[in-house]
Amino acid sequence: MEYVYAALMLHSAKKDVTEDAVTKVLKSAGIDADAGKVKALIASLDGVDIDEAIASAAVAPVAAAVQASGAAEQPKAEKKEEPAPADEGGGLAALFG
Repeated sequence: MEYVYAALMLHSAKKDVTEDAVTKVLKSAGIDADAGKVKALIASLDGVDIDEAIASAAVAPVAAAVQASGAAEQPKAEKKEEPAPADEGGGLAALFG
């Protein structure tokens, strides 16, 4: 998560999100940056509009909450009770005469 936070901080500060910049942010926070993870992060962000990603991520939980609350308000199907079978032969008493 620290790697993503570093990228978001750089983006928020209107800085380029590069391997070197992410590594510097992590080191300034006292974190030993794993070069492989930094490269993977930068590669995964290639071509991504971070502002759009943040906006769509912020909307998704709200939309899910609205759908969930709407589903909770729908009436549940009523169960129909079936009539008990007629007592034919007197139940247990019929077994013992």
